[in-house]
Amino acid sequence: MSYKILVATRSFGSTSSKPWDVLNQAGCEIVKADMSQKMTEERLIELLQGVDGAIIGVVPMTAHVLENAPALKVVSMHGVGVDHIDLTAAARRGVVIANCLGTNDQSVADLTIGLMISIARNIPSVDSKLRHAGWGAHAGNELWKKTIGLVGLGRIGRGVAKRALGFDMQVLAYDPYVKPGDVAQGISLVSFDEVLKEADYVSLHAALSEETHHMIGAMQLQTMKPTAYLINTARGALVDEDALYTALAQKQIAGAALDVFNEEPPKDSPLLQLENLVITPHIGAHTRESIERMGVMAAENVLQTLQGGEPHCRVA
Repeated sequence: MSYKILVATRSFGSTSSKPWDVLNQAGCEIVKADMSQKMTEERLIELLQGVDGAIIGVVPMTAHVLENAPALKVVSMHGVGVDHIDLTAAARRGVVIANCLGTNDQSVADLTIGLMISIARNIPSVDSKLRHAGWGAHAGNELWKKTIGLVGLGRIGRGVAKRALGFDMQVLAYDPYVKPGDVAQGISLVSFDEVLKEADYVSLHAALSEETHHMIGAMQLQTMKPTAYLINTARGALVDEDALYTALAQKQIAGAALDVFNEEPPKDSPLLQLENLVITPHIGAHTRESIERMGVMAAENVLQTLQGGEPHCRVA
């Protein structure tokens, strides 16, 4: 049986033909969305007509969309986060929601450490100054034997912890869903407040929910050391960006590094004017290896569901 599949993400199959091969070998009719255009609800509804399964990035899979896509049976994220998908509406419609858990852990963990080094040594700023103003020295900070505080100890958090231990860092972690007996040697489970007070580097790896929305605000930033750095490679809305701007502008903390933002791209954000901030455009999962793994798993998630089986990673 031939299935009609919508691909609505720029990066699917962008580094390897393998994800496309999975769909083509199954005889699928593929609808590839033009992602250079803004993906409104109405445009997505139009694209979903007659579609059996969809592979999406960060497009608005709202209740309105799901209720107006009668043929749709399964949606797979080309990634992990599903905070832009109305899971309640999907369940009501009987649409299976899957993600690609585990495919981008190493890539995001790598970037987290890279951002830590980048902000601690002020690499973007000194690079720019060297290119435009000549030679100059800047005293940065080491990671060696410092304390990292992880907020969230899932797959990515554990990956960062493993890398941090290689720098002989003390690793503190806060995760209310993890039991002390389930953590690796060298990691200490502590309270959220202790992470903020003790860490030289606070790194966010929590999922976005009502509970975690703006979990880093003015009070939490004031609790951190004035010499500490905040790193966010998880979800932008974990951080109150107005409070972060104030903390950075007033030097309440030493600096921050963000791969994610409340609004993406962060149009006209005052954060962009700060020198003690390193930013990247949500590239945590964007390595050749990770994109290939995500694409293959997303394609298999959709096909396995349509063929009567279970996807690799079912969310709802």
